[in-house]
Amino acid sequence: MKISKTRFNEWLDSLAADYELVAPVQDGKFINFKPVAGTGNIKTAYLNSKMPPKAVFFPQYEKMISYTIDGKNVSVSDHVDTTKRIIFGMRPCDAKSMLLLDKVFENDAYRDPYYCNRRDNTVIIGLGCQKPAATCFCSSLGLSPAGTEGSDILVIDLGEDYYLETVTEKGRALAATLPELSPLTAVEETRVADVKALTTGVDLSVDPGAIAEKLEGMFEHAFWDTLHEKCVSCNTCSFNCPTCHCFDMKEEVCGNEGCRVRTWDCCMSTLFTKHGSGHNPRDGKKSRWRQRLLHKFNYFLKNNGEISCVGCGRCVRNCPVNFDIRQAIDGVNKVEGVSQ
Repeated sequence: MKISKTRFNEWLDSLAADYELVAPVQDGKFINFKPVAGTGNIKTAYLNSKMPPKAVFFPQYEKMISYTIDGKNVSVSDHVDTTKRIIFGMRPCDAKSMLLLDKVFENDAYRDPYYCNRRDNTVIIGLGCQKPAATCFCSSLGLSPAGTEGSDILVIDLGEDYYLETVTEKGRALAATLPELSPLTAVEETRVADVKALTTGVDLSVDPGAIAEKLEGMFEHAFWDTLHEKCVSCNTCSFNCPTCHCFDMKEEVCGNEGCRVRTWDCCMSTLFTKHGSGHNPRDGKKSRWRQRLLHKFNYFLKNNGEISCVGCGRCVRNCPVNFDIRQAIDGVNKVEGVSQ
């Protein structure tokens, strides 16, 4: 089914009274996801945002609790966010990344109320890619530039109209408030099929189970001796990654008032694993890069059933020394003498 862009935008504008609308907008030189008052400034013809929209659910800096100390009395205020939101324009790779973060922040052992409340109160309207960037490789990982995983509703740009597909019950409930939809023409059906069949320009032929098994036997392999050499430990790859989720927690106190904050952290940081004793089990770039690849393509798969990469290409596009994780994956595939 389809709807004209004009009517779709009017619908989103009408929902802004009850929801915070978050969408891709011009943010200096880049495109990023920000709250918007209406659809007038939304950018839909973009390759991918500079920063992943995961920050809507897992902010880079987040105040968790505030407290005041008065003698022996302590009053505490929680900062769980219950704002109702609609995110429009999230690319399928980023939508898929939310399902991977869900496994971290809500599982049998742990439920993070700060993340989960935002997820529960947010509807994601994904926007299919018409032209993947040269750095994208989602289709190498079994994903699609027009995939529905992680979206509640998926739209595809048809020119004057949007193709619209509801994916989840949450999406269907919101779509029930849409104006009447129209059927696709035969030409439009073909266009949607073509977009859904798009692949990225690089084919790494990544078999998650096979690469995880191979990495299992590579911990002491010479492959790691040179992989890391040009890395400058700037952490750009992790901070731009939609699936990275490491964080630090600190107390910020002034007088008798304080707050507990959570901030993004990074396994590529030189201080990430440094102990209070001064010992650092990952004191070199070699061990940190080994950890990064093993976590994404082995450990996360073993713990959660999927690899922790969606092929968005941000780490490739933003690395100041042109480190290309696709070459690292290809290098693993070419290592001989290790079972796969």
